[in-house]
Amino acid sequence: MELFPPMPLAEWRDTKETLHRFTQVVGKIRLASSVRRNHWWNVPFHLTGRGITTRPMGLVDGNPVFTIDFDFVDHRLVVATADGRTESFPLAGQSVASFYRRTLDALAALGVRVEIRLPRPYRLADADRPFAEDVEHATYDPAWANRFWQVLGQVGLVLEEFAARFSGKVSPVHLFWHSLDIAHTRFSERALDPPAQVDPVTREAYSRELISFGFWFGDADLGEPAFYSYTAPEPAHLAEDPLTPASARWIELADSHLAVLRYDAARAEADPRAAVLAFFESAYQAGAVRAGWAVGPLACPGGITDPRLTDPPLSDPRLSDLRPSDPPP
Repeated sequence: MELFPPMPLAEWRDTKETLHRFTQVVGKIRLASSVRRNHWWNVPFHLTGRGITTRPMGLVDGNPVFTIDFDFVDHRLVVATADGRTESFPLAGQSVASFYRRTLDALAALGVRVEIRLPRPYRLADADRPFAEDVEHATYDPAWANRFWQVLGQVGLVLEEFAARFSGKVSPVHLFWHSLDIAHTRFSERALDPPAQVDPVTREAYSRELISFGFWFGDADLGEPAFYSYTAPEPAHLAEDPLTPASARWIELADSHLAVLRYDAARAEADPRAAVLAFFESAYQAGAVRAGWAVGPLACPGGITDPRLTDPPLSDPRLSDLRPSDPPP
């Protein structure tokens, strides 16, 4: 498949809306069955060679160790326990209601008991409708679901490459199910104290100064896929700084700005991968310099923190067979 294949939202919107709710069902199971991590890092999905996974859950809550995977090659939901037992069912032909019921049935068949505290969508238009009652969203086109996963994998690798350039605290590259975006975040050491009225989810997500980078497939606000970046809290005059490539723009939100590079604009560049990396770097430099981060000391060229390893040839003969990006034996 070509790098960054066409992904027009209008052509797969119904599948996206259904799939988004499927991921929220499983994401809320992940939330209920995992050990809490800072900034909610326990909650997102991670990519696999066939789709996305919750990673292992259970154990601490009396359940066996189990995982839930979306297989976008064979188009099945697969629930598995560490002792090798599995339950699965097809993703196509399911409404949100039937998907929800069959997921819980698969867990029960494996001896897993999970209570979802709020079994309804999070921050979606039908947030008041329980999953069990949603028979409206029932479109699943396997071709678009597979392309969704292919694009996630491609973008994920670009984000991994960008993440390697920073030696400070960073998040994994992971897929958030609340907004269906794949993201990577860099943090400074400065703690924040959001106003008391800020909800607990947001307080934990933004408890440290950060700059985030990612990609999402489009929504009601921006009706096309795009790469993005934002700095929180936003330093003064951030949107005055130039972005790369020239097609990238700052978009004004309610009280901040979002750096945006449209997916189709990136695809039109001579080297789309390099264009996306340049976009992320320009947004990072704008936010980090304006916020007073130690940009130089936090740099990590080629994913290497040891300055003796950054200048080839490697002086240690024990490392002579390693590329600069390889870990030592």
